[in-house]
Amino acid sequence: MFEVLLQPFQYAFMVRGMLAAVLVGMVCAVVGTFVVLRGMAFFGDALAHTILPGLAVGYLVGGGSREALFWWALGTAVVSAVSIGTVSRKLRLKEDTAIGIIFAGMFALGVALISSVRSYSVDLAHFLFGDILAVRESDLVRSAVFGGLVLVLIYAFYKEFTLLSFDPILAATLRLPAHLLDLLLVVLIAITIVVSLQTVGVALMVAMLITPAATASLITRRLPLMMFWAAVMAALSGIVGLYLSYYLNIASGAAIVLTCTVGFMLVSVGRSLRERVFRVSTA
Repeated sequence: MFEVLLQPFQYAFMVRGMLAAVLVGMVCAVVGTFVVLRGMAFFGDALAHTILPGLAVGYLVGGGSREALFWWALGTAVVSAVSIGTVSRKLRLKEDTAIGIIFAGMFALGVALISSVRSYSVDLAHFLFGDILAVRESDLVRSAVFGGLVLVLIYAFYKEFTLLSFDPILAATLRLPAHLLDLLLVVLIAITIVVSLQTVGVALMVAMLITPAATASLITRRLPLMMFWAAVMAALSGIVGLYLSYYLNIASGAAIVLTCTVGFMLVSVGRSLRERVFRVSTA
């Protein structure tokens, strides 16, 4: 048993992968709690796909350098997040309409860039579907720095984000800078998505934002506990998913997301059974 658990740690890339999975999972879970509370799942999915042109341009400019890919993806994500808010507010469009416009345009631009230079489409596939086992020490440090920054800002503005999520009318009465706080939150989501790229990729990114937080919402309605259980769920899913990837020889990003999904299903079934038993006992 211990040999099965310890065998993957003989390889440095597995150790780095485990650390990255736990770190990214916890950041995604905390940010994802606000995404779930505010019904921003579509926004998260769209934002994850809008970074595609940034990846393509970063590859062309940096010649495949991971640093260039990261910075161009980060810049594209932040610009896309700000653009969605600006288009929605300035043109008085519904937010989902603005999301659809920016998402479609940016994704189409990314596809056009990739299709015009076919030689690098295979390399970018790692960012579309994740390649956590290729995480280097520099990638891990960069993820820790930006992930830590996201968590610090969430902690610093926790009360404001919570008030805007549960009672926006009271927030307006208290004259909180709602627009600036919303802008900060979407920028934090953008940073989280870019930090998580190499772990699960663009295609599966939304699952890491949504599934652990949704699972935690079935366990508790208290926001601090929801964040805690979401982080625990995400970290465990990362670890278990990597073990499954190692022993079953399947894609690591997909294994992590599937583990999250199974966890959600088990918790939802457990909650349903508990509610049924409670109704029977009180009948």
